Amino acid sequence: MSRRIVLGVHLAARVNTAVDVQKVFTEYGCNIKTRIGLHNVSGGTCSPSGLILLETYGEEPKVREMEERLKQLPGVTVQSMVFEE
Repeated sequence: MSRRIVLGVHLAARVNTAVDVQKVFTEYGCNIKTRIGLHNVSGGTCSPSGLILLETYGEEPKVREMEERLKQLPGVTVQSMVFEE
């Protein structure tokens, strides 16, 4: 039975954390199948927070390693969804 893991990555202060988050994404780029970025825009200004959804790919230990690296970054919260197939 395989498992599909989707990570939700919340950035509390996008401007301060985006560069470090992107470094982790680049390091684990082969483990990211789909990436969707969501943030609020109103009145011509962007929200200071953001949410990124990652559909992961590859061996689960490597995906969990990426998850832990992201959780270590200040202002970043990560939650995961696991679907059994």
